[in-house]
Amino acid sequence: MKLNILAFGLACGLVWGIGVFCLPWWVMAFEGVTHDPMVLGHIYRGFNISPLGSVIGLVWSLFDGFGGGLILAAIYNVLVDCQLRIKSK
Repeated sequence: MKLNILAFGLACGLVWGIGVFCLPWWVMAFEGVTHDPMVLGHIYRGFNISPLGSVIGLVWSLFDGFGGGLILAAIYNVLVDCQLRIKSK
């Protein structure tokens, strides 16, 4: 069964985006607002432990998760096609 590439990319983008958005809020609940960059701050420019940083991280991670989901679904579909061709021979 092949995957819908756009739907899978959107789902991956939303899951990753919501996760990255919630992470600084979790840290702020226990440690307060700090503008120190986390590990993801080195990957996503502008991401830090602040309300604005969480929104910046959300935007970056939506695009990153969407692109990763597109690539993953496309590779999966190619592998499914190869498997179906092998089985039909």
